[in-house]
Amino acid sequence: MDIARSKKIKGFVLDGLLFFLGSLIYALAINTFTAPNNIAPGGLTGVATMLNYVFGLPIGTMILVTNIPLFILGFLYFGWKFIIKTIIATALSSVVIDITSGIFPQYHGEPLITVVFGGLLSGVGLALILVRGGTSGGTELAANLIAIKFPHISIGKLILVLDVIVVLVSAWVYQDFESPLYAMIVIFITSWVIDAILYGTSIGTGKMMFIVSPKNKEIADSILNKMERGVTALKSRGGYSGVEGEVLLCAVRRQEVYKIYHLIHEIDPDAFIIVGDAGEISGEGFRKIAEKPMAKKFVKKQ
Repeated sequence: MDIARSKKIKGFVLDGLLFFLGSLIYALAINTFTAPNNIAPGGLTGVATMLNYVFGLPIGTMILVTNIPLFILGFLYFGWKFIIKTIIATALSSVVIDITSGIFPQYHGEPLITVVFGGLLSGVGLALILVRGGTSGGTELAANLIAIKFPHISIGKLILVLDVIVVLVSAWVYQDFESPLYAMIVIFITSWVIDAILYGTSIGTGKMMFIVSPKNKEIADSILNKMERGVTALKSRGGYSGVEGEVLLCAVRRQEVYKIYHLIHEIDPDAFIIVGDAGEISGEGFRKIAEKPMAKKFVKKQ
């Protein structure tokens, strides 16, 4: 067995293990904390939770069914490679949620414990899926599709809008105005945990990525077109070999790092990548350039 094939098999096994473990933890969050307490935590999971409340339909099955139209559109617009891991992760998590619905205990105690542990477990479970290139489908996939028609709106804002719509609908479904407030807390904690696991807790505004690959042109085009991030090609020379080449430099937000990793991996699994913290990034795509307070004082004195 050659090395490349061995790596693929190991990667496939690791994908399966983390997808399953992530699905199990996510199912614990849904079946033990959020669903029994009428909390619809945004996305299609929130929609499925409401369908379960109104019609008694299985949550996992409803997550899968409501995702099917998005899978089809995702395949048509983005291709098979983009969607395959999302389909696998969503199908697996849906099955695990339904299988464990009668196994995991239901918690009906303190609301604070419900939202904190519901959010923490959801975040850990989803992060384990995301770290291997999968997603739970739902609003993330829907937001990417909507962005095709409205490219001027960021994916993050679209996801937030979709989640808020689901949460507001839950207030009407449950006839309870506390439920959407709890749901928003769960969504916030889940997002924070995912960010902490995937990108660390650094307060830096962004990351600097240095990429070395014989397929730099393809990688740069992919980052430009799919992530809408600028890429700078720096001339380089190998210290040992003396061979001249290029190093790609890209400034990104922390939450974009894992997506770019997977874009690069699809093109060149052996690419050399360095990621470092950027204490401050100003300019197009980030915060606007502003004068420093000291500079303003100096100008006034003149």
